Amino acid sequence: MINLILFGPPGSGKGTQAAKLVDRYQLLHISTGDLFRYEIGNSTPLGLEAKSYMDRGMLVPDSVTIGMLRNKVEANLEVPGYIFDGFPRTIPQYIALDELMEEKGHSISKLLMLDVPDDEIVVRVLERGKTSGRPDDSNEALIRKRIEVFNEETTPVFDHYALSGRSVRIVGVGDKAEIFGRLCAEIDNL
Repeated sequence: MINLILFGPPGSGKGTQAAKLVDRYQLLHISTGDLFRYEIGNSTPLGLEAKSYMDRGMLVPDSVTIGMLRNKVEANLEVPGYIFDGFPRTIPQYIALDELMEEKGHSISKLLMLDVPDDEIVVRVLERGKTSGRPDDSNEALIRKRIEVFNEETTPVFDHYALSGRSVRIVGVGDKAEIFGRLCAEIDNL
């Protein structure tokens, strides 16, 4: 079983690349953004709570995110692996993910971080904001806050998986096909 974490700040291309990886490796894409949109769109209690944080450019509390993720994994145990997109972002989240994978008899195979300069992230997210309908995608100050929060809170996650040689930085700038090739080269080495 291949279990990947696709890592990077908002706008780094995780969703775009995850879709291509799903096609190639037949893994289940679990995007916290998609989970949030589903929960918010259905006005569930978890969705309403998540929305209140997202509207302020803040990370959703771990308890909410982990609950959504656990439900998704447990509803899809028959897949050949997972691509976790946007999760984990904090120490409690990677602990919860490692525990969940261990419960299921699996582990994280590799964390692949899309490395993109901050100014490029801002340009990408503002462009996405023209169609996403998310207030935090249309405000440069909120985008920069999200990048800052990502950088501060997620470094320990990268470092955790790096201790066991499972973290790698992938250049996330350039042609989408080239970026995909870089990702596949790492996955094919597993």
